[in-house]
Amino acid sequence: MSSAPGADPAPGSNPTTPTTTAKRSTFSSLKVRNYRLFATGAVISNTGTWMSRIAQDWLVLSLTGSSTAVGVTTAMQFLPMLLFGLYGGVIADRYPKRRLLLVTQSTMGLLGLLLAALTLSGHVQVWHVYAIAFLLGVVTVVDNPTRQSFVVEMVGPQDVRNAVSLNSANFQTARLIGPAVAGALITAVGSGWAFLINGLSFGAPLIGLLLMRPAELHEVQRAPRGKGQLREGLRYVAGRPDLMWTIVLVGFIGTFGFNFAIWLSAFAQGVFRSGAGTYGLFNSAMAIGSLIGALLAARRATTRMRMLLFAAMAFGLLEMVAALSPSLWIFTGLLVVIGVFGITVNTTANSSVQLGTDPAMRGRVMSLFMMVFTGGTPLGGPLVGWVTDTYGPRIGFLSGGLVSAGAAVFIAVMLARVGGLRLKVGLRSGRPHVRFVPRDGGRTAEDVTVAA
Repeated sequence: MSSAPGADPAPGSNPTTPTTTAKRSTFSSLKVRNYRLFATGAVISNTGTWMSRIAQDWLVLSLTGSSTAVGVTTAMQFLPMLLFGLYGGVIADRYPKRRLLLVTQSTMGLLGLLLAALTLSGHVQVWHVYAIAFLLGVVTVVDNPTRQSFVVEMVGPQDVRNAVSLNSANFQTARLIGPAVAGALITAVGSGWAFLINGLSFGAPLIGLLLMRPAELHEVQRAPRGKGQLREGLRYVAGRPDLMWTIVLVGFIGTFGFNFAIWLSAFAQGVFRSGAGTYGLFNSAMAIGSLIGALLAARRATTRMRMLLFAAMAFGLLEMVAALSPSLWIFTGLLVVIGVFGITVNTTANSSVQLGTDPAMRGRVMSLFMMVFTGGTPLGGPLVGWVTDTYGPRIGFLSGGLVSAGAAVFIAVMLARVGGLRLKVGLRSGRPHVRFVPRDGGRTAEDVTVAA
């Protein structure tokens, strides 16, 4: 790939060029032709993926009648990320990302068509769903860090925050459309057609990747083949508290707070005595909130650790409140707000980690990020499913929110200790003001990397 103007910021730095300090246009990344192609293909493919997820969860629940089985399906899809996630990052750092994506996206489309064939023929069994979910997970090990780190090659470091937020908006737009269409399809003709549409939808990103202009991609140094690259990546993160604690936080939230496939299907069927249409409604409500949160994040020029911690605490507390909601419509409304804070956690953590990482290490660091964010699901999914089956959907949802909020509080305390900070509460212009300040009264809070 040929070089392009601009260099990545130094590890841990917060770029202060005019493009990062001033408020940016919400859709500034779409001015880049390669990114437009990427985003167009992604929204079509993501819509199919969300249709497939809803159909998959409902199919497993219909075949088994068990929330634990839904949790096992989710666990099978994310188990490869837990086991092999860091190897995916090494591959993403070593090979051209556009070529890798052509391979991974093709394979995912073929797996979607296989599940469609099994379901439409009437031969599908729950172990088929488990196996295909596992194979999808294996492909995702490479696809996820490659897609995440390919963003900076398309738009450059000056627009990476905006592009990460627009990726989330893209994903949540698909999440808004996909579940609604899937709910209608499942009710009318069954899950198989949703799987078929998903398989075919992968043609869109493949066309987008083939139409890209390689000369317009930003050149990023690729890691040479060598020994010890996994250990090198882990040592790099261990030496950076700002990266390490961000990854730990998203690990807790991903493992215990994002098990919506289990909770929402259980609330639809077990609490509100409804069907697939209500399950689709719940997912669409979360998607509306997530889309709002992603668009707000796209206008944000900087990301700060305190914003991430506040969003994580609010996310957990709102889950706890939603678990106790007395009516379907109150529950649905709370899901919108949960979506706003959930995507704020995701985009803030993602862009902070990408911008704070050396370009040659980005694939490995992002693979670790995705490994703990999604790879914890094999541990959390069956456990949360068991709690939901044993004690009911409300207790299951409540426990996930409690762990998420507790993790945010714990990590806030740890970062304050690392940065030598204390909590200060006061008034500014007549309004309550909460911030971390140095214990010794020396540096300002903005001078401390982990508090920025």
